[in-house]
Amino acid sequence: MNVQLTNRRRSPEAGVAMLIAIFVLLLIAVVGIALIVSSGTETALAGNYRSSTVVYYAALAGLEEARGRLLPKNPNSFNATIPAPLFPPNVFYITNPANGENVLATYPDQEYGTEFPLSPVPTILGTIPSVSTVAGIQGQLYRWVRINGVTEKSLNIDVANNGMSDPGPLYFDGAHLTPTPTGNQALEITSLAFLPNGTKKLLQYVVAPIALSPNFPAVLTLLGSPGNNVQFTSPGHPDFIVNGNDEYAAPGCTPGSTPVYAIGYGNGSNASGINTSPPTQYIGAGSTPSISDVTASLPSSFQSVQTLNALIQNIMQSADVELSPAPPATMVTGSALPTTMSASNPMTVVVNGDLNLTGWNGTGYGLLVVTGTLTYDPGPATWDGIVLVVGKGNYVSTTNGFGLISGAMLIAQTVDGAGNLLSNFGPASFSQTGNQPAGHGVDYSSCYIKLSIQTLSYKVLSFREIPQ
Repeated sequence: MNVQLTNRRRSPEAGVAMLIAIFVLLLIAVVGIALIVSSGTETALAGNYRSSTVVYYAALAGLEEARGRLLPKNPNSFNATIPAPLFPPNVFYITNPANGENVLATYPDQEYGTEFPLSPVPTILGTIPSVSTVAGIQGQLYRWVRINGVTEKSLNIDVANNGMSDPGPLYFDGAHLTPTPTGNQALEITSLAFLPNGTKKLLQYVVAPIALSPNFPAVLTLLGSPGNNVQFTSPGHPDFIVNGNDEYAAPGCTPGSTPVYAIGYGNGSNASGINTSPPTQYIGAGSTPSISDVTASLPSSFQSVQTLNALIQNIMQSADVELSPAPPATMVTGSALPTTMSASNPMTVVVNGDLNLTGWNGTGYGLLVVTGTLTYDPGPATWDGIVLVVGKGNYVSTTNGFGLISGAMLIAQTVDGAGNLLSNFGPASFSQTGNQPAGHGVDYSSCYIKLSIQTLSYKVLSFREIPQ
């Protein structure tokens, strides 16, 4: 039997499909591993970002709690316990413990010694509990907040420009830090937040109280500028009086301050537009009629359009009530004013626009700001406190009556007809033309001024994050 053997040749492409399949599987595996690693990295990054964000806002909440509780009208205010000035190394702490821990022992304040190396151990004047815990439920996870005075050394700046780091407290004059106590003391607020996972953040404010100055040089102050002289029109009646002598007691206050001028004008204006008749009805400091250029004695916030506008903005931010005309009405009327005002509960009321008190049978207590025209009806209306007519700078009264303003009044035109801020004061205008006003008019009262003065806000002068 013959057997014929056949020699078969293997193709050179044999097994290529398997190699491709293995390579594809390997590539898929690599991509899958990369996706798993990437997902884990993104999860870790998201977790870190979440922790960083939570701890940041926790520390910020501590700063804001302290800043808010420095305000006298805050129901949880501790302002009255802080001496003025607050000299280093004296400090106050707000503590926010978890599970009854000793906050300052568990989370020691190591930053203080860095800022105050000459007295690295602070003298704790008081430890105040946080109000972030409500009904046993803890709020933001900050641990402590420190409040202390600042110095050139702690801020590492030469405010006095004398080449030295002076150890004395710094003050804020409304525009700049200064070592001279011409303003309110600048304070430092430092907040430490610490999360259970160990993430921590240390944030710091430098703040200063913003308040309306109680130093009114005249019971009625009219601001103008060169070429924009103030205007004052009186009813020419002997029962209308502008009185700069201190009168009227208020809760916890007895009058007795030095008299001020009846009418003061300033910032380059002059008395040519002031008509005082009869002159014996304008009494106070100096001769009769008691009228004077008070430019030199104006508080810094009254000396320019810009500084006065900044003050009004701060008042608006902290007002108890802010009113605007509700269209189609073009003005606010007395019926919109709060009825809860009293000598024991003075309020800050801001009217954005015109205010017409015609027929309002009420008494206001506190600080009134009107950015438009104030139409005042002395028939029944009375205001005990401070009245600022700043914006249009226009006061009008055409009726008779027995009402009066007791405290102090300032009028200034700071905007043009379109509401744009002026570079210089326009001509402030006071016009009272009622023929037979049975009351005085405007009487000086240091007590009602004090009643109206309150810290409006604590302005943040600087903010920084301290590396940990």
